[in-house]
Amino acid sequence: MSKTPHETKTILPDRAVLVSLITAEAKQSGFLPEYSLEELVQLAETAGVEVADRMTQNREKRDPRYLIGKGKVVELRELMVQHGANTAIFDQELSGAQVRNLEEMLDAKIIDRTQLILDIFAQRANTREGIIQVELAQLTYLLPRLSGHGKNLSRLGGGIGTRGPGESKLETDRRHIRRRIGELKRQLEEVTRHRKLHRSRRQETGVVQLALVGYTNAGKSTLLKALTAADVLVENRLFATLDPTTRVMELPGGKEVVLTDTVGFIQNLPHDLIAAFRATLEEANEADLILHVVDASSPMRGEQMEVVERILDELGAGGKPQIVLYNKIDLCGPGQLEMLPSTKGSLKISALDESDLERIRQAVQQELSGGMRTFRIPAQRGDLTPFLYRIGDVVGQQYEEEDIIYSVDVNQGDFEKYGYMLAPFFVPDHESQSKQ
Repeated sequence: MSKTPHETKTILPDRAVLVSLITAEAKQSGFLPEYSLEELVQLAETAGVEVADRMTQNREKRDPRYLIGKGKVVELRELMVQHGANTAIFDQELSGAQVRNLEEMLDAKIIDRTQLILDIFAQRANTREGIIQVELAQLTYLLPRLSGHGKNLSRLGGGIGTRGPGESKLETDRRHIRRRIGELKRQLEEVTRHRKLHRSRRQETGVVQLALVGYTNAGKSTLLKALTAADVLVENRLFATLDPTTRVMELPGGKEVVLTDTVGFIQNLPHDLIAAFRATLEEANEADLILHVVDASSPMRGEQMEVVERILDELGAGGKPQIVLYNKIDLCGPGQLEMLPSTKGSLKISALDESDLERIRQAVQQELSGGMRTFRIPAQRGDLTPFLYRIGDVVGQQYEEEDIIYSVDVNQGDFEKYGYMLAPFFVPDHESQSKQ
C-alpha cells in the first residue's frame, strides 16, 4: 500500500549556523561578545540543535534591515549551503521585519536568542503553571512578529521555534491570539492566587523560607538535592530544571526551614519570560534569606553575579539578606581559587563535599539567628508562651516570684514578624546579666 505525501513527509533535524553581531556598544558591556556566543552554543545544544558553524560580524551599530548587513547575509547563505544547515540562530533579538528579510535572503528558518530560550523553556515545562507561563511568554513575544514568522513556522513542520503554542495557534489571526493571552493571564492569576495562599500559610505557621537563586547551571539543583535529599533532575546543562521545587532542610540546631530552587537566570533573559514567571520568581522576594549560588569556575563569574543581582532588583528582592555560595571550587584552578573573594556572608564550597554542606547549614543558622534574648513573662500570661516558641528556640527558663524568665535563641525573621507581642516583656542584656 503506497503512502500519501503527508505520511512520507519527514521532519528535518535542526542544523544551524550561529550568528553574533559585535557592536561598539556590545564591546563596552560587561559580557564579552565571544562568551555570549559560547553561551549561545550551549543554548542551541540544550535545545537539541546540531551546531554546524559560527559567524561573527563587527559593525558600529545594527543594520535595521538585516541586523548584520546584506553583504554578510550573502556570506552566511554560502556558509549554510556549505554545511547543509537549515537554520540560522542569531545571538541578538530580531524584529519581525528583520526575520522576514532574512528568511527571503536565506530561505531558512530564522531564530533569535530570545526565541531559543523560550523554546528551551517550552521543552522543560512540566507543571501546569510552567506550561501556562511559557505559552504566555511565547505568544506575547510572537504576537508583534507574526508576519515575520509565517514561512518560518511552516517551513519544516517542527523543531526549535515551533514548540509550545504550535503552528495551528500561531497562524490564526491576532485577535484569536490576544484572546488566548487574556485566557492564559486569567489562568495564571488563579495559579498565583493558590501560590500566595500556600506562602501565607507557611508564614502563619512561622516557617522560615530560603530561596536558591543564581545564574543557570551554577549548581542550584545539585545543592538542593544534597542539602534536602530532594528528588530533582541534576544535569550539567543550561536550564536543566525549570519548575521550582520546595523541600525541607534541617539546621544543626534541629530547626527546619523551607528551601526553594528557582529557575536559573541568564543574560538577556527575555522580559516576556520574567513577566510570565514573576509568580515563580517571587519565591525569592518572599524568602527570609537568599542563597546566591555562583559558578566559581566560570571565567565570567563577576558578570553572571551582576545579571542575578539586576534581576533580583527588578523583582524587588535586591535588599534581602543573602549568603553567596561560590560553588564548584573542585573545578577551579589554583589561580581561580585565589581570586575568589573571602568576605563575610560568603562561602567557597563544592556541592559534592559533605563538610561544605554542613558549613552551609551552620552559616544559614547563624544568619537567621537574632542571638539570645531574655523575656520576663508574668505567670498569668500563659497566652504568650506560644509566641516565645514561634520566635526561636527556648533554651532555658527560671521562676522568680510571680514571673517566669525565658532565655530564647531568637530567629531574626520570626522575631521581626511576631516579636512585637513580646516587646513589653523584653529584658535588656545588662539587666538580665545582673540577675544571674
